[in-house]
Amino acid sequence: MESFFQNSKRTTKSTNHSSIPTSRIPDIVIRECSESSFETESENQGKNSQSVLVKSNKEKQAKVSLKVWTGPVKSEGRGRWLNMNENKIFPNCEPNIWLRSCTEEIIKPIHGKVSGTIPKWLSGVLYRNGPGLLEIGDYKFGHLFDGMALLHRFSIKNGKVTYQCRFLQSDTYKKNKRANRIVVTDFGTCSVPDPCQSIFKRVASYFDWHNSASDNAMISVYPFGDELYSFAETPIIHKINKNTLATEGKIDFGKTIGIVSHSSHPHIAKDGTVYNLGMSVSATGLRHNIVCFPKKPKKNKSDYSMFDKAHVVADIPSRWLLEPCYMHTFGITKNYFLIVEQPLCLVTPKLFWCKLTNKRLHSAMKWYENEMTQINVVSRSTGKLIYKFYAEAFFYLHIINQYEESNHVILDICSYKDASMIDCMYIEAIQNAQSNPYYADMFRSRSIRFALPLVDTKHLDVGKNLVRLKKTRAQAYLQKNGNVFVQPEKLCDLGCETPRINYEYYSGRKYRYYYAISADVDGDNPGTLIKVDTYKKTTSTWCEDNCYCSEPVFVPLPNAQKEDDGVLVLALLWGGTDTNHVGLLVVDAKTMLEIGRVEFVTPTPIPKCLHGWFSPNN
Repeated sequence: MESFFQNSKRTTKSTNHSSIPTSRIPDIVIRECSESSFETESENQGKNSQSVLVKSNKEKQAKVSLKVWTGPVKSEGRGRWLNMNENKIFPNCEPNIWLRSCTEEIIKPIHGKVSGTIPKWLSGVLYRNGPGLLEIGDYKFGHLFDGMALLHRFSIKNGKVTYQCRFLQSDTYKKNKRANRIVVTDFGTCSVPDPCQSIFKRVASYFDWHNSASDNAMISVYPFGDELYSFAETPIIHKINKNTLATEGKIDFGKTIGIVSHSSHPHIAKDGTVYNLGMSVSATGLRHNIVCFPKKPKKNKSDYSMFDKAHVVADIPSRWLLEPCYMHTFGITKNYFLIVEQPLCLVTPKLFWCKLTNKRLHSAMKWYENEMTQINVVSRSTGKLIYKFYAEAFFYLHIINQYEESNHVILDICSYKDASMIDCMYIEAIQNAQSNPYYADMFRSRSIRFALPLVDTKHLDVGKNLVRLKKTRAQAYLQKNGNVFVQPEKLCDLGCETPRINYEYYSGRKYRYYYAISADVDGDNPGTLIKVDTYKKTTSTWCEDNCYCSEPVFVPLPNAQKEDDGVLVLALLWGGTDTNHVGLLVVDAKTMLEIGRVEFVTPTPIPKCLHGWFSPNN
């Protein structure tokens, strides 16, 4: 896996990518709990590499020591954001694009300036979600994932676009604003005492785990039928008014289904049925559950909702009894669910300690660098685990797509060498990125493809490649211990994050193209929009100097005939002092040429968002 993340020449033209070599086939390693987490070792030894090979443990630790203060602290205190960007290591990158806070909601839609043409057939709303407020009163959040959720709305109709943004009125947001300080502990920020609470309420909150957890759903938005909801990884979603972005209530799956967490990325079937991955606690330990929310029949006029009929359709034990692997997403094909257990774990005893001592939740997570990644294939018909595969350790947030082909399951995924990128998202780490020569290496992602052979291994030879597909260099080998080790091929040699496909027609099916953002901070144009041809292993790009793209959402043409017949719609931001400025970009998904854009001058800085959903008007 090391070669996936080596520094390489980058280009903004179509590029062909060679596959990775298939060198060794390691046996599964006995699990050891290393006390040092998120340690990395750079293999970037290329001629133009800015990284070095780290040899000693001391040097190795220094590489990832970002001097992160997890706050919250007053702005004049030791958590003050230092400006160390005078001598930029990454001259083309503006990390501070992530450090903006919205100071004024835009509740009434505003109009922007149109350049080019916004297609008349393109009619609908692009919703976005992400961290929008990084400080409360005199206190600042420690991690980007803790910023208060800000919802964005781009309404497209008759070639014109309007823009709105509004804060999610979560309980966490309201508590923090009421106290004018950060009073809810979150992923990377520990709280300060709430002056609005009596001493008795403060003590009681330590034992009320569920109600004291953050409900700041700042990652994504997804539809349930004709309703829209915001998501994070605590099992609470918020209903959003699709016209005004007002928060209209919340649903707590911890109370209705009994899960303690869930994925930020549910899957929406063609008929509107929603599936999501959750975690529950049983007498035998922690378990992964696939929860189904069946679409309400149109003819049914009863008052029940999709949530009333929610039920578990698959259930497998966690890989480790008290240390569940971090899950941000999962996969679905026609016959299988895919649950990928990476060796980034939530150590349950440490979680209890964090709660009792008011430590940031990230402190309870540990990266086991000597462990494998376990890929579970679960039958949709029985809900049971039927195949397990093992790969070298990697960290991931997003699966690109997955499908079945000739008795194999293909899994395409955006991978990192380890979980260091989470450390990169601490506020102070972002602020000081230009003084950290290892930042780019820690943040480097690559898209890879696994081919999982669905075969009975009882009578097969050890060490022979089990993959029988002709057009892939991904491999799989039976090991002496009976496990199947899988080795991927590389799909693209550019950074890959927030990937999207022609989801409506190709999710869970064989596909050719995906679209993403290149997150290489040491690239020529960080934030470049990319299109990858998985057949030819080529890329096409769109970029503009000092311009940063959001996740691209594919919208198919009316009566589309081919997979890439459609457009990409995405938000734009600009670096430097151009903070009160946001845009909507429309790109031809076939040619990757700009069709049109709308730019808005806003009364407030516009923060960078994470994920979104396009809802057509029809």
